[in-house]
Amino acid sequence: MSDWNDKVIAEFRANGGQVGGHFAGEPLLLLHTIGAKSGQPRVNPVMYQKVDGGYAVFASKAGAPTNPDWYHNLLAHPGARVEVGTDTVEVLARVVTGDERERIWSAHKAAYPIFADYERKTSRQIPVLVLEPVR
Repeated sequence: MSDWNDKVIAEFRANGGQVGGHFAGEPLLLLHTIGAKSGQPRVNPVMYQKVDGGYAVFASKAGAPTNPDWYHNLLAHPGARVEVGTDTVEVLARVVTGDERERIWSAHKAAYPIFADYERKTSRQIPVLVLEPVR
């Protein structure tokens, strides 16, 4: 997975935030976190949805039974950074719940039905986080 991520990250940066392949034409950002256990910097390409107040991201892990590492990193260290296009933005992550989660998650599944497939593949509720720019 690391080699795949590295290739996507390099392509993203070389093309002003645009990539081909699996993510061609999709809203993609690079999420910079600090490892929950290691304390080391991490970067992950993640699909997002623009929402009032920031960017929503979805800890789907393609429907795996566990949450992705970046989710645990954000719980441990909610201060993060994102690269969106050619911009870099400091953000603060928060998990959304209730009606806010349902509204964002439903819109994302409608726009990207693969996420509904991920939801069907797992017994866990897929976490939705909003990354709010630090002003």
